Amino acid sequence: MTVNLRSKMFLELKKKETLEQAKDYAFDYLNKALERSPFPSNEAIINLKNFEEPFPKSTGDSKNILEHLNRYGADATVASTGGRYFGFVNGGVLPVSIAARWLADVWDQNSALYVMSPLASKLEEVCESWLKELFGLPDRFVAGFLSGSSMAILCGIAAGRYRIFKNLGWDINTQGFYGAPEIRIVAGRQAHGAVAKAVALLGFGLDRIEWVDTDSQGRILLSELPDLDESTILILQAGHVSSGSFDDFESICAKARSAKSWVHIDGAFGLWAGASAKLKHLTKGIDGGNSFSLDAHKTLNTPYDNGIVLCDDSEALTQAMRTSGSYMVHSENRDGMAYTPEMSRRSRGIELWAAMKYLGRDGIDELVYGLHQRAVQMSEELKAFDFKIVNEVVFNQVLVICDSDIMTNEIIKNIQSSGECWAGGAIWDGKAVIRISICSWVTTEEDISRSARAFVAARSKALSA
Repeated sequence: MTVNLRSKMFLELKKKETLEQAKDYAFDYLNKALERSPFPSNEAIINLKNFEEPFPKSTGDSKNILEHLNRYGADATVASTGGRYFGFVNGGVLPVSIAARWLADVWDQNSALYVMSPLASKLEEVCESWLKELFGLPDRFVAGFLSGSSMAILCGIAAGRYRIFKNLGWDINTQGFYGAPEIRIVAGRQAHGAVAKAVALLGFGLDRIEWVDTDSQGRILLSELPDLDESTILILQAGHVSSGSFDDFESICAKARSAKSWVHIDGAFGLWAGASAKLKHLTKGIDGGNSFSLDAHKTLNTPYDNGIVLCDDSEALTQAMRTSGSYMVHSENRDGMAYTPEMSRRSRGIELWAAMKYLGRDGIDELVYGLHQRAVQMSEELKAFDFKIVNEVVFNQVLVICDSDIMTNEIIKNIQSSGECWAGGAIWDGKAVIRISICSWVTTEEDISRSARAFVAARSKALSA
């Protein structure tokens, strides 16, 4: 790097003009967030062509770069931080958590080893303790902090794979799969796609999954559960991605424990129901599980990149994630990489700590139950407008069906182009449905009523076409 370039960047750090410029743009975005259209306009999408250019040869100007990014980028974003985006389980962002993220980004801490960031290590330790207290889990549980619930699912199943093989006298880390005993994977027929992805990545093969039939809400039918044994990894679900339903953990986990099977519970957004006094009945019996995957960005409303794996077998998780190197400096303190596939990774525990400290137990309860209340309101208002709801609204998901697949898909298209709210589609029981996910703290009663009226307008437009 030339002396001139280094001096230029040092000057930018000292004057802080670039950071102030970014702050101004961010504040302007936030000021308009509540009334911003949930999805970008056609003009904003077309304007993305302004990012298409040859790779620059010479050094650029920070002010111009940020101005370009804001001018053509801000309006092309999806307003998931607003109150009327219901397309996916994309949570909003708590102000304290995004502020902590900004500060952590300036600190730029690597949370792989304690010696790389004592702060990151300590806050992960604190979050682990608080999560166990929040969900009523035994002290033996450990936590890994990851990019999202997909990686958390992979880690939980990998820990189960290690433990089952070890109990069968096989070291998967050194011996690999060739000649290994067989491990069974049992999952509900409507398990999330991330489960299949993890199973494939871990080398089991999708054709080896023993699929279990489910009821009308996507819950595993206990009567259809095959005989389990000590070579089985059983995958359950806390919060079906469409219906929001929860498996019968108490009954199924009891059967699994008796058979000495490993139980992983996929609870990306639904496991947080266990933090609400009025909803914790949905997660009754989860203490019978061995590992859990969840996502703080979904229900707790931290920024993205905040997945969590919880595991009751520290050895299984750390051995499954094992890495080595003569240059690594381990200590008696927490080394974050011991619980995750990544080595170098940002200190995502900082904004999780900020969110949990700010909300406290009561605030988390209020946030989680509030999402359920808004989902119930949406269901009731849509039914009052003669829409048919096909799921039991047990948490934050609402499924709407219309007279035909053609009509349902036309209404979805009209909703998405309305600028009033945004909802996606799905297939439920072989039919097209409108899928509504309520997961932002920003969403108000008026947001729901306004969105319900948008549904009515979308249907009227479809009928008149």
